[in-house]
Amino acid sequence: MSIVVYADKCTGCTLCVKACPFAAIDMQPHEGTPHKLAVIDLDKCTLCNACVDACSKFKAIEIEVEKETSQELSHYKGVWVFAEQREGKVQTIAYELLGEGRNLAQELKTDLSAVLCGGEDIEEEVEHLFSYGADKVYLLHHNELKEYKSLTYTRAVAEVITKYKPEIFLLGATTMGRDLAARLAVRVGAGLTADCTDLSIDPDKKILRQTRPAFGGNIMATIISPNNRPQMATVRPKVFRRSDKKDGRMGKLIKFNPAINPEDLVVKLVEIIKDESVKINLAEAEIIVSGGRGIQEAKNFKLIEDLAKVLGGAVGASRATVDAGWISAHHQVGQTGKTVAPKLYIACGISGKIQHLVGMQASDTIVAINKDPDAPIFKVATYGIVGDLFEYVPLLTKKLQEIRG
Repeated sequence: MSIVVYADKCTGCTLCVKACPFAAIDMQPHEGTPHKLAVIDLDKCTLCNACVDACSKFKAIEIEVEKETSQELSHYKGVWVFAEQREGKVQTIAYELLGEGRNLAQELKTDLSAVLCGGEDIEEEVEHLFSYGADKVYLLHHNELKEYKSLTYTRAVAEVITKYKPEIFLLGATTMGRDLAARLAVRVGAGLTADCTDLSIDPDKKILRQTRPAFGGNIMATIISPNNRPQMATVRPKVFRRSDKKDGRMGKLIKFNPAINPEDLVVKLVEIIKDESVKINLAEAEIIVSGGRGIQEAKNFKLIEDLAKVLGGAVGASRATVDAGWISAHHQVGQTGKTVAPKLYIACGISGKIQHLVGMQASDTIVAINKDPDAPIFKVATYGIVGDLFEYVPLLTKKLQEIRG
């Protein structure tokens, strides 16, 4: 992809300068015109499209997308996974993606690699990536990569993609993964499918088939990116199971030093403030008790919290309760919340619309409590209680307390 400024259309209005979030545009004198023209610094430009939108009236700036030839596409090999890390520890989503990436790599008869960015101590995590199936690990080591910053990570990962040319690149559909994936796709000119629930290889064309919910979850759409590489997709945590860990398994470590100039950075990380209200990571919890619209009001989440506490689990919620302001969005389970797959999921007063089901139906055991016998939640439930949650949830909590002493 490339970006161009047409001198015959530019009026020198500076709208693009004001719109650029990366300070990549400057107005400079141009021979043959009475006014200054926009000049774009390609080292700073991320091809975010903000200047194109600002210049829509004059159409003086354009991003050109070049279709790669079949010969150029053949240069791209391998399945890559972005190994997301926080505070120097690789997150579980990376191991889940390695498990699915192995299946794709076997279909294509190619290598499976992980891309790991971080500071001085990050190399300690490399052996875990090998243990979970990576044949190669691309280690991007730089002080500016210790914590996630959009521009820094985009520059670094785009550089390693451009040099080594992966055929497929998978990222977690987390806060970090979603931000990075979108920026990378624009930077390297790739196709990107978000929030995939299934990945497979087309047996004839040998390209990635990316399946995700569409139209509010009412249909499943399968998307392909036949003309550009890498083929990129984000996947929510818990959609795929991680592969078995093989301690002692080794692979090839490739250390890569990205070209990052501190003076070019426009964002500085000042402080990280953790949300202390989130006691248990919902995506990692083995037991989740969720409340829905049936709990009627915010104060009744105390029933859900008490049951979760006695079970040693986490509190979940439906979108309706979050939208009503009854509980924080950190607890939301579903298509627009978190995808979970605990050993036990208890749904209290949740009807079970498709948007919620896609976020929890992979749970090992599902218990539903709802007074509506026709509620969709019972179609996926392992055990169902047709009754008033205000009667059954306190009884269940009390019985468990007695059993546990």
